[in-house]
Amino acid sequence: MEVLNQKKIRDKFIKLGVRMIGPETIFFSKDTKIGKKVTIEPYVVIGSKVKIGDNVIIKSFSHLESCTIENKVEIGPYARVRPNTILKSGSKVGNFVEIKKSTLGNKSKINHLSYVGDAIIGKSVNIGAGTITCNYDGVNKNKTKIKDKAFIGSNSSLVAPITINKDSIIGAGSVITKNVRTKSLALTRSQQLEIKNYKRNKK
Repeated sequence: MEVLNQKKIRDKFIKLGVRMIGPETIFFSKDTKIGKKVTIEPYVVIGSKVKIGDNVIIKSFSHLESCTIENKVEIGPYARVRPNTILKSGSKVGNFVEIKKSTLGNKSKINHLSYVGDAIIGKSVNIGAGTITCNYDGVNKNKTKIKDKAFIGSNSSLVAPITINKDSIIGAGSVITKNVRTKSLALTRSQQLEIKNYKRNKK
């Protein structure tokens, strides 16, 4: 029965103009809503309560559930978009990114290898590889706010609750625990040590 239902749903979307590459590998829910000029690559799973706008590309091995995807959004490959997430128009969630209970603003990008949870992200924000919002303190889930045009350097940990203000920069490899002011550079990094002519112990 489920196989037949999936075929009916796929056929319906194909007639509506959804471009599917390998449709037999793509799974929908009965309440999935999809707009115009949408492309879905192989091995995508769309759970319940997903609404997808126009001109969206969903790349292979991505999983979506209970989320809203606006127009001209690119997702994946290997992305997980969890419940209560809104991806605003022109935004991008790339490979090996997990995003949960968050809003990603217009033209903002999380290109790869990041976890973003309980966050409100403004417009034209760039979040570098390996960035984590540290939203759970063991008892409560805390909010991260990243304002417009902020740049988050790779391998940064943002310890919530925290606000990164407009046009600010977080230096790569930082653990940020305090709010960052507008147009500021914030970084926390140990001093690099170098020992000249160092010789390893031999067995």
